[in-house]
Amino acid sequence: MSLKILMVEDDTSVAEMMEMFFKKEGWQQDVAVDGVQAVEMFKEHASEYDLITLDLNLPKKDGIQVAKEVRQISPTVPIIMLTARGSEADQVLGLGVGADDYVSKPFSPIALIARIKALHRRVMMDEPTNNAVNNDYDIQTQHLKISKSRREVLFDGKSVTTLTPKEFDLLFTMAQKPKQVFSRDQLLELVWGYEYYGEERTVDAHIKKLRQKLEKVGPQVIQTVWGVGYKFDDSQVE
Repeated sequence: MSLKILMVEDDTSVAEMMEMFFKKEGWQQDVAVDGVQAVEMFKEHASEYDLITLDLNLPKKDGIQVAKEVRQISPTVPIIMLTARGSEADQVLGLGVGADDYVSKPFSPIALIARIKALHRRVMMDEPTNNAVNNDYDIQTQHLKISKSRREVLFDGKSVTTLTPKEFDLLFTMAQKPKQVFSRDQLLELVWGYEYYGEERTVDAHIKKLRQKLEKVGPQVIQTVWGVGYKFDDSQVE
C-alpha cells in the first residue's frame, strides 16, 4: 500500500519523527506548518493526497477552519485530526466539521499508522472494477439507492455528494439492514474496525452531520432509538 500523506503540523519534531515511520511503510509525506499553507497545498495538489493528518492547534488558521476548507475542496479525502487538547468538545467539533477520526497527543507512531491503515482500507476495498454496470446499486430501498464501488448515494433521484468516507460507511452499514437497531458499539466495530479504539461520541458526531446532509435533499431516514442506538428506516417517508 503506497500512500501520499499531507501532514499539517507546526511541531517539526513530530513531523520528522512521523516521516521516519512513514518511510518504513513506503509512504510519502508532505508537511504544512500552518493552516494557511495547508489549505494552499491541498487546493493545488488535492488529487495527489490519499490522506491528511491535521493538527488542531495551528498558527494563522486552526485545524477546525482548515478541515472546513478542505471539505469544500474534497468531501471524501480521509482526515485524521491530531489534538493535544483534552476537551471532549474540541474532539466532537473536529469530527463535526468533517474529520474522520482523531488521535490525542502525545500519541504512539505505531498507533497512528494503524489508524491510517484502517481508514485507508476503505479506499482499497471500494475501488470500482472495469466491468461495473452504471445502473447497478448495492442497496435499493423505497427512497434510497447506494453504490459502494462508486461511493454514490441517490435520495429520490437526488445525488448526495458531500458525504465524508465515514458518513458514507455509516449510511451504507445501516441501510443494508433497514429497521435494524445498531448500538454505538456495533457501529464503531462495523465502520471504524477493530483497530479503532473510539468512544460513543464519535458515532454521535458523525450521525449528526450525516443527518444534516441527508435533510438537504429529503426527509430524515435515520432514527434515534433512545437508550439503544440508531436505525435506518425510509418505509414511512412520503
